[in-house]
Amino acid sequence: MKQDRALLALLGGWALFSIASIWLRPLWPVDETRYASVAWEMWLRGDFLVPYVNGEPYSHKPPLLFWLIQLGWGLFGVNDWWPRLVAPLCALTAIPLLLKLEELLWNEKQERNSDSIWVLSGTLLFAGFITLTMFDLLLMLCAMAAMVGVLYLSKNEKFKGILWLGAGIGLGVLAKGPVILLHVLPAAVAAPWWAPNLKGKLGRWYLDLLLGVLLGAAIALAWALPAAFVGGEEYRRAIFWGQTAGRVAESFAHRSPWWYYLPLLPMLLFPWFVWPRVWLGMKDIFKDSGSKFLVAWLVLTLIGFSLVSGKQAKYLVPMLPAFALLAGRALRRLAAPQRWWEFLPPVAGFLAAPAFLAYLRTRPEAMKLPEWAGEIPLWPIALLALGAPVLLFFARSQTAVQLRALAFAMLIAFAVVGAGVIPAFVPYSDPAPAARHLAALQAAQVPLAHLGKYHAQYNFAGRLRTPIDILDPAELKAWAAAHPSGQVITIERARHGGPDAKAGAAPEYQAPFRGAWVQVWRAPALLVARPELR
Repeated sequence: MKQDRALLALLGGWALFSIASIWLRPLWPVDETRYASVAWEMWLRGDFLVPYVNGEPYSHKPPLLFWLIQLGWGLFGVNDWWPRLVAPLCALTAIPLLLKLEELLWNEKQERNSDSIWVLSGTLLFAGFITLTMFDLLLMLCAMAAMVGVLYLSKNEKFKGILWLGAGIGLGVLAKGPVILLHVLPAAVAAPWWAPNLKGKLGRWYLDLLLGVLLGAAIALAWALPAAFVGGEEYRRAIFWGQTAGRVAESFAHRSPWWYYLPLLPMLLFPWFVWPRVWLGMKDIFKDSGSKFLVAWLVLTLIGFSLVSGKQAKYLVPMLPAFALLAGRALRRLAAPQRWWEFLPPVAGFLAAPAFLAYLRTRPEAMKLPEWAGEIPLWPIALLALGAPVLLFFARSQTAVQLRALAFAMLIAFAVVGAGVIPAFVPYSDPAPAARHLAALQAAQVPLAHLGKYHAQYNFAGRLRTPIDILDPAELKAWAAAHPSGQVITIERARHGGPDAKAGAAPEYQAPFRGAWVQVWRAPALLVARPELR
């Protein structure tokens, strides 16, 4: 019962932090603001089939996240807070799915305080996405559902298996595209290694997998086919081929070498990856088929994403349940005696946060950050530094107590950073002030254009109702001639002003933004200030 209360305290702490984050920070540009803007335009258009961003079809992501945002807005009206709660709700939904996987893996009805829940909740990569309006936790849920189906199939429960597998794959495609197959199929195809009971039945096994994939494809195509018809040729080509093929073969962004993820694993899976107790517990763990399934899930997924051209740390979020289940199993079966010094690596790792923040505060230029990065207050750095000696208090405790202490330490670290560090950056990363200025201009029927690439960071923040024109430098002169009263948004590295500023050539509005300056110019004044654009 005490452990149940402790788990409720941990989950309650994350819930409070998720709610507090709505006030502690804005939606971060460029990803969160773009996704909120896509949902906003979907709401404005009343078109829930083809996502749009700034007036153009948005083919980079499928619509499931945007549909979930519409669901909340339909119940509560358009607001800023509902999109911010989708990810925390996904994180909470992961818990019953984690317990379901644990039950299927080891034929054990797990208690609500299962060690795997503590591991997942305390993993750095998972914690970092709990409050972010992104696709990755949603995709993680879909991967978990599909893996429930795979395990049902391995137990010869075909109807449940095909249904769970198909639903997981279909919703996964709707969440983030065919990448769901890379999270699910490698481990499923490797079943002859982890499921010896399938010997002599492999033909039927792969047929059932195919049926599950076909069901998933049918679910995805129920959206994709009509969307492709309505969205037009370019949108059709993008959703069926361009985005997926581009990322696999030769990524147009985030291209990295094959070994990119390997040096990141100690950080992404911190603190468990650097805790010797986890590895000691895995000494004899691979004797059961459930643990071998998790190894196949982890290793084959990691290999698959290492071979894909485009790489980002967030791509590994959907495989975190496999790590949590494996680490939780290892810690639960640990027979090796407790040694206090084994607790030192994760404690030392927690000291990295205040050390990094102190370095950032004193030398922002070394990190190629603007001077305002040095405005971080001292108290969160001091509080984080004091946390390490507090953690050492648990060095001689039992493994289960240490597990819980580390999970709570992750929550407290995020809360301290969220309350003490993030607000120092908010004035320079919040698009809302500029968005309100642009909304007032739109209300006055002033034409607006953005010079250079635009990520729709102002559309939802300002509740803009018409798209902003996007201009290349060569197009500015013609646009200015066609819209003599129009105003142009630019992003500049330096603030406008000083003795060299040309008379009559000043922006109507400017504000610091992400290490640069957002400026709003009357088009003729911009041409005077930037002769190279004439």
